Amino acid sequence: MHIGYLEDDPQQAAMVKQWLEEGGYQCSHFDRGAEFIQEVKSGAFDLLLLDWELPDITGLEVLQSLRLSINLDIPVLFCTQRDAEEDVVKALEAGADDYMVKPVRQAELNARVSALARRAGISGYKKEVFESGPYRFDLSAREAFFDEELINLTEKDFDLAVCLFTNVGRVLSRKHLLVTIWGVTADVNTRTVDVHISRIRKSLKINPDNGYRIKTVYQHGYRLETIDSE
Repeated sequence: MHIGYLEDDPQQAAMVKQWLEEGGYQCSHFDRGAEFIQEVKSGAFDLLLLDWELPDITGLEVLQSLRLSINLDIPVLFCTQRDAEEDVVKALEAGADDYMVKPVRQAELNARVSALARRAGISGYKKEVFESGPYRFDLSAREAFFDEELINLTEKDFDLAVCLFTNVGRVLSRKHLLVTIWGVTADVNTRTVDVHISRIRKSLKINPDNGYRIKTVYQHGYRLETIDSE
């Protein structure tokens, strides 16, 4: 089993990584949330271990982005110093499967990881192919189709389209899209998102005649809507 581990404290990370490997698991460590998101989206991991406090974005924001963008269906365990009840609730509501407070104990960590893996059956992603109306997205081959016609999309355009179509009716902020798709946060020109939205709208023929439209939400972001939902 391959564990993706997000932790910015190098000493803590080295210790926990060693413990997991001693428990028979493969473990890849990351110390930045944006980089971690991109790796998780590749489907490389069977379980995620997340710290909360990070240099770029929080572990909670990482989890929220992943749950929204790629239909994540693998176990997630938070391991953090934050012990307030409201933080535990926030993490669980965001989709975490378990929560443990530092300092970490080796036997407890391995027991929690083992229990999560056993309950989940390491099922990976929910779907390899996602369909919505005349659109079909092959998440494994990273191919997009409209009425069975293959549409050539760039890597970022494909990720953006999947994010929109898996969140129909939900407003997605420009900041969220920048973190999720580009792995970047503040001080980045949000026009990047606008340009790519315009491009996929044209490439995928997203218009009322085909049952969908991308609505601009003033000073916030975008929402993909079905026309017959009104």
